[in-house]
Amino acid sequence: MEESIHIRSGWLIDGSGQKALSDQLISIENDRIQSIRKSEGSSIPHADSVDCSRHTVLPGLIDSHVHLFMSGTGDRKIREDQLDAPYEKIKPVIIEHIKGLLRYGVVAVRDGGDRHAHTLRFKNESLEKDRLSLCIHAAGRAWHKPNRYGRLIGRAPAAHETLANAIMADSEAKDHVKIVNSGLNSLINFGRQTPPQFDLKELKDAVQASNHKGWPVMVHANGEMPVGIAINAGCRSIEHGFFMGKENLKKLAEKQIFWIPTAFTMKAFADHFNSGGSSTDVPLRNMEHQLEQMAMARKFGVPIALGTDAGSPGVHHGSSMIEELKLLMDAGFSVEEAIRCATGNGAKVLEIENLGRLVSGADASFIVVPGPPSHLPESLRSVQQIYVNGRLYPQDYR
Repeated sequence: MEESIHIRSGWLIDGSGQKALSDQLISIENDRIQSIRKSEGSSIPHADSVDCSRHTVLPGLIDSHVHLFMSGTGDRKIREDQLDAPYEKIKPVIIEHIKGLLRYGVVAVRDGGDRHAHTLRFKNESLEKDRLSLCIHAAGRAWHKPNRYGRLIGRAPAAHETLANAIMADSEAKDHVKIVNSGLNSLINFGRQTPPQFDLKELKDAVQASNHKGWPVMVHANGEMPVGIAINAGCRSIEHGFFMGKENLKKLAEKQIFWIPTAFTMKAFADHFNSGGSSTDVPLRNMEHQLEQMAMARKFGVPIALGTDAGSPGVHHGSSMIEELKLLMDAGFSVEEAIRCATGNGAKVLEIENLGRLVSGADASFIVVPGPPSHLPESLRSVQQIYVNGRLYPQDYR
């Protein structure tokens, strides 16, 4: 028997970046959106519809860069314990992070890896059993050059083994490959850049090997050379991309390679440093420079997907979506454009066809927040309803 649901929304943001629509009627049948049309003049009686006339309806959010095994706490001992904890101890941590994401309207995430592939194991073994309606795309263990940054989230190829050969031999049942091609941003020396971990041939061969196995590649890269190599190697997305420079931004626009700026990480570091009595100058300058790059990216037409790097110090799963959206808006994005980064563009990065947009034929996965679009992103602190595949997600699972 077909089940129909009709929702009258005061405002609707469809995930395309276009201006919000007012007074819309969303009709759902068999867990999919059948139609979206003007509510006024509809033949559907008000008594037969869900009244969200004082609310904004928008697609379920997508965080395109998280680390579900790690909490956003600044407590060093907790963080160190989580890095090497066995799966049995990390599983409940992941579940709590998923619930936190759902509380803020996040329905899908792309995980950037962990040292022991606990998130990938959780996805493959436990996600459906625990009745948690979050779509997880996981990298398993990331790849980095021997003796370079990356051990926190992955491994290096064996001695005398190329990265491409290591990827070809990888038996993990993953969704994508994560490669680390630079170091971290300096929190002491503004603008300091680290050399690339892999040269162009190494990275291009690795991307080709990944594509052969059906795995898109996300590349951690900061600085002009590491980012330039990743772009020329044909990666799916650049993660972070601090200090990449104008020319690389133009290349991203030309090749339509996605960029995930993770700008809030620097503000979170600054807040963490401030509480410890250290200088916040460099992290905040890093963030301001990233906002300048984001403004240029908008001008050039770089496709940006919102990713928080949740699990970094001070970057909490779920709530950090609000902070990253604010920074996109600080960089000149309208609220609808910022939401597109967290919905439609995220769905493209994850290659999920029926999420991220509210259009006829799409999965009925959306959230309801109080007030008009002008209340976003703060209204995400009070998500009223979450629909996942046409079903109202129960409050007690959030």
